[in-house]
Amino acid sequence: MRLVSTFAAAALLAATPAFAALAPGAKAPDFTTRGAIAGKVFTVHLAEQLKKGPVVLYFFPAAYTGGCNAEAHAFAEAIPAFTKAGATVIGMSADNVETLSKFSAEKCAGKFAVASAGPNVVKGYDVALGKQMAGRDITKRTSYVIAKNGRIAFVHDEMNPEAHVSTTLAAVQKLTGK
Repeated sequence: MRLVSTFAAAALLAATPAFAALAPGAKAPDFTTRGAIAGKVFTVHLAEQLKKGPVVLYFFPAAYTGGCNAEAHAFAEAIPAFTKAGATVIGMSADNVETLSKFSAEKCAGKFAVASAGPNVVKGYDVALGKQMAGRDITKRTSYVIAKNGRIAFVHDEMNPEAHVSTTLAAVQKLTGK
């Protein structure tokens, strides 16, 4: 009986989605890093982006992988809706800027920025996956909607890329009323 209870508890825990450390209402850690849009490298500063309105900061494990390619394409297709709702989308991964520059032009269709998340950003947003790919650490697939005031408004923490775009868009629309 105890073995069954332990097994049931383990199964329930395994079925429960992971939760990001930053809960709604928490202050989003500010950062400055390098990123790219449409293949052009530039500096990304979260505080500057928030002056324009809410930011969807979505972390993805690695450029040029199946789920990340699909997610980038889905975000690119939805950029007009995010723009209409007043939000900026920024993809983040631990990839280097050179890789992200190509990825931004090819898989993101040049429609939004992707930026390199260094160790401090990964730690600050609690997105370390604890796995490596090609000798480097990779991140969890976690999307944050950050309100203009710098507070986390919504978190979607799920490795399956399917619902990240729709849930973050709905959260932005609810936040902005647009």
